[in-house]
Amino acid sequence: MDAKTLGDFIAGRRRELGLTQAQLAARMHLTDKAVSRWERGVGLPDLATLELLAAVVGRYRK
Repeated sequence: MDAKTLGDFIAGRRRELGLTQAQLAARMHLTDKAVSRWERGVGLPDLATLELLAAVVGRYRK
C-alpha cells in the first residue's frame, strides 16, 4: 500500500467516526500536523504508531 492510499483510508475512516484531525491526533497523543501529513500522503506513521492508529480507527482489537 502506498502513502496516498493509506492516507485516503485514514481520512475516510476518521470522517466515518466523526473526528477532526485534531481529535484523532489528541487520542493518539500526536499533533494534528502528523495526521495531516499521513492523510495527504506526504508521510507515513512509524511502526510504533500503526498499532495505536489501528486501534483508534477500530480496525484492530488486541
